[in-house]
Amino acid sequence: MYKNIIFDFGGVVVDFAPKDFLMDHFMNRRAEEETYELVFGSQEWQDLDRGTITREAANRQMLEHASEAGRIFEVQTCIDEWATMLRTKKTTVQIMRKLKAAGYRLYYLTNIPTDIMDELRQREWFSLFDGGIASCDVHLCKPEPEIFTTLMQTCRLAYDESIFVDDNKANAQAAYNLGITGILYKNPKSFTRALGACGIEIE
Repeated sequence: MYKNIIFDFGGVVVDFAPKDFLMDHFMNRRAEEETYELVFGSQEWQDLDRGTITREAANRQMLEHASEAGRIFEVQTCIDEWATMLRTKKTTVQIMRKLKAAGYRLYYLTNIPTDIMDELRQREWFSLFDGGIASCDVHLCKPEPEIFTTLMQTCRLAYDESIFVDDNKANAQAAYNLGITGILYKNPKSFTRALGACGIEIE
């Protein structure tokens, strides 16, 4: 019987669609692809999630690479505006409230930089969580098994009583490989159906 529902943030609880963001801003396939690699696909972005670099240092290094690639304008635009993507997914929060009211315990497991985690902690829905792990705090990132085991041990969760929800297939698979039920988040309807398949009915 499931007792714990573990949520990723980006793409599940808040919007995060960098390729759509780039398309909206630049409408040029080559510019979008090159800028994606310079920002969201960069080592600096991974290091921010891992909590091993400051935002200032990461931005400086990304702009240095952008200068070499002739993409300073595009990368600066991302640096200035990417966080506007992080709008709360109201439907997910509604589902979270229903799960909480039904007696389930809610946790988070997210790859996220320190400054963004600090901002999300201020949002009204954050108090719904009973605990969780942010990658920047433990210097581990999904889909590394160690970040999952850190969460399970820290929050004292049983693997067979827990469901993990993520919009990244590799992350959901990593949870499944450890004995946690993984749900790949696509949209609210499919999420609700997947919960139903686990015996959790949302009114």
